Amino acid sequence: MSIEEKIISLTEDIKRLKKERNAIILAHVYQRPEVQEVADIIGDSLELSRRAAETDADVIVFCGVHFMAESAAILSPQKTVLLPEENAGCPMADMVTAEALRAKKEEMPGAVVVAYVNTSAEVKAESDICCTSANAVKIVHSIPEDKEIIFIPDKNLGMFVATKTNRPMTLWEGWCNTHDWVTTEEVTKAKEEHPDALVLIHPECRPEVTAMADYVSSTTGLIKFAKDSEAKQFIVGTESGILHQMYKQCPGKEFFLATKRLVCPNMKATTLDKVKKALETMQPQITVPSQIREKALICLERMLEVK
Repeated sequence: MSIEEKIISLTEDIKRLKKERNAIILAHVYQRPEVQEVADIIGDSLELSRRAAETDADVIVFCGVHFMAESAAILSPQKTVLLPEENAGCPMADMVTAEALRAKKEEMPGAVVVAYVNTSAEVKAESDICCTSANAVKIVHSIPEDKEIIFIPDKNLGMFVATKTNRPMTLWEGWCNTHDWVTTEEVTKAKEEHPDALVLIHPECRPEVTAMADYVSSTTGLIKFAKDSEAKQFIVGTESGILHQMYKQCPGKEFFLATKRLVCPNMKATTLDKVKKALETMQPQITVPSQIREKALICLERMLEVK
C-alpha cells in the first residue's frame, strides 16, 4: 500500500469512527497536513476549544499539545477529551509551574498575573487573567496602570506586548523552543533571496526578529493578513505547519519559511494512525480536576470579558 493509499484508508476509518463516537476533531494549524485535512475545525488553540464547546459532540479529539487539550476539558467538562499523542507537550508551558508562580506572587503581592494560554491548567488556576497571542496587547491595556504585572511564561511575547503597550512588566524566563530559534541573520538571508516578499512573524520570536517584520500576529492573524494583502510573496516566521493553510487559503501566492528549523516536534507527533487509535480505544483521555478547572475557567472567562 502506498503512502497516499494508506492516508485515504485511515481517513475513511477516522470518519467512520468519528460518526460512531459523535466526535469532533480539532487540529492546530501546526499539525501535519494530513491531520489538518481530517479535522472538522482548524485554527489557534483556544479558539478551537471555544468552538468545540459550542457543538453537541460527545467527544473532542484534539490534535495539538497537552495544554490545548486541557483548555478543551476546562471549557467542555461534560465532553470526553482525547489527545492522540499523550506525550505531545509544550516545553514553554513546562517552564512555569504552579509552585514557582506562587512563590513569585509572594514576592510581588498585589501584582496581576497575565497567563499566556500556553500554560497548564494548574498554572492558569494560579493566574488572574489569560491572554492569547492575538489579544495579549488588549488584555494588558485592560489592566489598571497602577497595577504591577507578571507576564508568564513567554518573555518574547511579553517584550512585544510591553513595547506595544508601554507597560513595564515582570517577564517570566520562558520561551518557545521553535520560535526562539529564528535569527535576524536567517530573516536577512530570506529577504535577500525574496526581495519582494513581506515578512510575517509570530510574536513568540525574539524581539530583534519581530522588529524586522512587516506584520506580527498570531497564526490565524498571519493567515488573514496574507489573504487580504495585495502582496504575492511572504516570508513566514512561525511553525512550518501553517504553510498548508496559507497555500489553501491564499491561491496564487508564495510562502517561504524564514528558516527550515521552524518545526515543532511535539506538534508533529500526532499522526493519522494515532487519531484512529484514540477513537477506537477512547484513550488517552485528558481531564482536569474540578477544583483546578473552576479556578482556571475564571482566568479564561476574565479574558473573554475584555472587549
